Amino acid sequence: MSLVLYGHPFSSYTQKVLIALYENATAFEFRLIAPEEAENVGQWLQRWPLGKFPLLLDGERSVVETSIIIEYLQLQHPGPVALLPAAPMQALDVRFHDRFFDLHVMSPVQHAVAGALSGDADKREEARGFAEQKLELAYAWCEAQLPGKHWACGHAFSLADCAAAPALFYADWTHRISDAYPLLQAYRARLLQRPSFARAVDEARGYRQLFPLGAPQRD
Repeated sequence: MSLVLYGHPFSSYTQKVLIALYENATAFEFRLIAPEEAENVGQWLQRWPLGKFPLLLDGERSVVETSIIIEYLQLQHPGPVALLPAAPMQALDVRFHDRFFDLHVMSPVQHAVAGALSGDADKREEARGFAEQKLELAYAWCEAQLPGKHWACGHAFSLADCAAAPALFYADWTHRISDAYPLLQAYRARLLQRPSFARAVDEARGYRQLFPLGAPQRD
């Protein structure tokens, strides 16, 4: 098997790539990055010393950064679901939404998580407050973009939705998407029902105790 993915099932960015792989039933080997998997960790760090996952290995070629990995898969291992449109302007819109969910939804969540992991009560509260402020802005923007759309960029599931699914999943755990955003709530629910993401969520259930802000008893 030529494709190997190094990552962790509970990682939002690992899930983002898993969604793309599952969408096209792309065969791959998963190698867990965890303290008890020293051999996997060593292989991963040898190929990407910056220590960020996931990492995709295709033969001897290493591919990193989730958006690049998904575009690489479409170029080198295409399947029936095209996650990037062929039309350049449509593809640009998908790439923009992909960056939006990574930078303006997932990044605030990570900030809140880092604050909680610091062990400092003041840092925890500051980080949570910052995340809530940023997520409210992101939720309001998303709500205004969603009328008439089934997925992030229209009626076709895309790279943007691969990014949105785990980002909104953990964002709602961090700062609940309120009833003021019914379209966003419905979109998150559709993402959870998508078989590719539902599979990723199920595979990560055993790790929910790792969420430092406290995983809610839902989803």
